[in-house]
Amino acid sequence: MKIYQVINFTLSIVLMGIISCTEPASTVQKEDNIYFLNPDTGVQTGGVRMIAIDTPRGKFNIWTKRVGNHPTIKLLLLNGGPGATHEYFECMESFLPANNIEFIYYDQLGCGNSDNPNDTSLWDLPRYVEEVEQVRLALNLSKDNFFLLGHSWGGILAMEYALKYQQHLKGLIISNMMSSGPEYGKYADDVLAGQMNADVLAEIRNLEAKKDFANPRYMELLYEHFYIAHILRLPLAQWPEPVNRSFGKMNQSLYVTMQGPSEFGISGKLEKWDVKNLLKNISVPTLVIGAKYDTMDPEHMKWMSKEVQNGSFLFCVNGSHMCMYDDQKTYMDGLIKFLKRFL
Repeated sequence: MKIYQVINFTLSIVLMGIISCTEPASTVQKEDNIYFLNPDTGVQTGGVRMIAIDTPRGKFNIWTKRVGNHPTIKLLLLNGGPGATHEYFECMESFLPANNIEFIYYDQLGCGNSDNPNDTSLWDLPRYVEEVEQVRLALNLSKDNFFLLGHSWGGILAMEYALKYQQHLKGLIISNMMSSGPEYGKYADDVLAGQMNADVLAEIRNLEAKKDFANPRYMELLYEHFYIAHILRLPLAQWPEPVNRSFGKMNQSLYVTMQGPSEFGISGKLEKWDVKNLLKNISVPTLVIGAKYDTMDPEHMKWMSKEVQNGSFLFCVNGSHMCMYDDQKTYMDGLIKFLKRFL
């Protein structure tokens, strides 16, 4: 082979290598640009949008924030408490954007950055269902892209929303919530209380009998002997900052009205809430997430996944109520796998 032929051949190989190496990067860059492309016009706010909602007490503003941009997967997050904030969901940012999943933070009325009317008549489950529907409409979510994830109290809200408005849903995730208030209370009394030190339990029950919930000793006992075992299985000093920030902003009026004074059972408006016999009416693809050390009975949540028409169950074997933190890999891998079925 002549020298100029060798040079031309070598250059061809080099060029082919450059093209083959740069093409995937170009494709990735193109996909990233599409993903982060903001379809909104005007002044940009980093995805934050305030939504005016109607209530029996007038109009109020609801805070939302969109992260990412995907045409067919838009995940709306319903926080727990009731009365916590979207902030403990911030762990999602370490996983979902990298997997091309759009998600939307949402502070419910009375929570976080949304208006707080300080009106207990508005702390009402049917009204919150209508609030979610108004938020859906404002964000242009539809059966072609709308996924709803409800954690804890948010799971109650998600179930009730699906039972009334599932025609607008593409998928549903019920995270760490049973379908019955009475059965939740029974599980706390029959199972979780039995795992607690007898002297500690007696002191807790004594304070409850006196309705001395404002006594600092009450929450001290719960945090030390219940919360780090069943809410988030880490020493309190190691609880993630987004969790502490969210819980530190808890709307106590909303929490006590709906849940009661603690996570150790249920005694508020939701005490008799029960939809276990209605789950069979939910037909949209549904993922139920439970955990071994949860405040909620994992067997009940496994049963829920079979009771809905198109369900699956994710079990976080090392997790508790906040298993998106204390069994994070299991939780996030399972959630992403469920959502990516629809890509």
